[in-house]
Formats: sequence, structure tokens, C-alpha cells
Amino acid sequence: MLEDKFSEDLATLVLKISQGARTQNLDKLNVVKSRLIELHRQNLVKINHSAMELVCGYHLILKGYDVAVEQQVNDSLVCDVLGIKGDGKAIVEIETGFIPPEHALDPSTFFTARITSKIARYSAYSDKFALGVPPYCILPVLPIFQSPPSRRNMAELREAKDLCDRYYRAPPITLEQIREARLHSIHMIDVDEARVVEMDPEAYVDAMKRRAAILDNASPSA
Repeated sequence: MLEDKFSEDLATLVLKISQGARTQNLDKLNVVKSRLIELHRQNLVKINHSAMELVCGYHLILKGYDVAVEQQVNDSLVCDVLGIKGDGKAIVEIETGFIPPEHALDPSTFFTARITSKIARYSAYSDKFALGVPPYCILPVLPIFQSPPSRRNMAELREAKDLCDRYYRAPPITLEQIREARLHSIHMIDVDEARVVEMDPEAYVDAMKRRAAILDNASPSA
């Protein structure tokens, strides 16, 4: 029953996404859907994450990419969404904001480390690297990833590495990975509306700061 529900949900989402789509693009989208259904049969993916991958995948398809999901990029890394166009590769890592129970007492620190480690590990395998996030989740993007590698100083690099070392030591994130890492964009994936809005990291951080300020001003005083 769960497998049927998963397939039904993705089929419903495909219908929403693909209204007016060209046959070629719809065929590409159905390949992504079929891949996710097969992975679900193996108990390797969940619906929330898969729905975001499907919407994000179609966004890349519309931009002329051939898209694969849950794709191996090296011996130990599997990326969420891989787009290939000519000789260029784009990778989008999806973040739902889920925090494991074992990090219930340090959720913000753990989440920041996870985002930092993803940028450091995955961006080396693509020409364009992005993080995908739902509109209701705020990504903690460190300041060093809002500027090019040439502007990063050793203090910033060590701070980011120390943060990653608290959670990732097998294998550890290296200073070189952090120094060379690039975050090209944030993909805000709205599954409700079946659409993606791209923002550069600096614009995204500024927008999230404005959102936080609005919420702070709206909070009742103690």
C-alpha cells in the first residue's frame, strides 16, 4: 500500500508539473519518476525528498539538462539531482530541514555543519552546484560561501573546518575542500505550486534575514 501511495503521489505531481509540457520534456520527467519509484521499492527514498527532486529535476529539464536522480559521483557520494548539458554538470543537493533525534539538543549547529559539509564535498563534482530547499526552511549558509574562494581567509576556513570536524570525520572535510568549494545558487523548491525559484547565495541570505526581522518584529513582547 505504501508503494502504491508513493507512486500515486508522484503521478499526481507529474500531472501538476507537466501541464502544457513538450513530449520530449515529459518523457524525461517520467524517467526521473520511474527511477524514484524503483528506489522506493528498495526502501532507499522517501516521498518528501522525492517530490522535491521531481520538481527540481523538471526545472533543470526545462533549462535543457538531461537529469538523473540519486546518482553516484564517486566511491562514497551519491548526489540528489544531476543535470548534464553538453560538457557541463549541475548538481542540486536537496535539504528538507530534517534533524535526527540524536541532534535534538544541537539542531542549529548540526544543520549548519551539514550544509557546510555538503557544499565542500559535492561542489567539486559539478560546474554549477546548488542547494535545494523548501520555502518554509531557512538554510544556514556561512559567509565564506557568499564570496569567491580567492576572498576566503584562513580564519574563516579553520572555523568552517572545526565546525565540520564536530560531526564529520569519516572521512573528514579538508581545508582544501572548503577553500575551493563553490555554491552557485539556492533553489527554492515549492512543491505546492510545483515551481522552483533560483537565487544567488548572497541574495538568499539577505532575503532570509529580512524574513527573520519581520518575524522578530511581529513577536509579542515578553
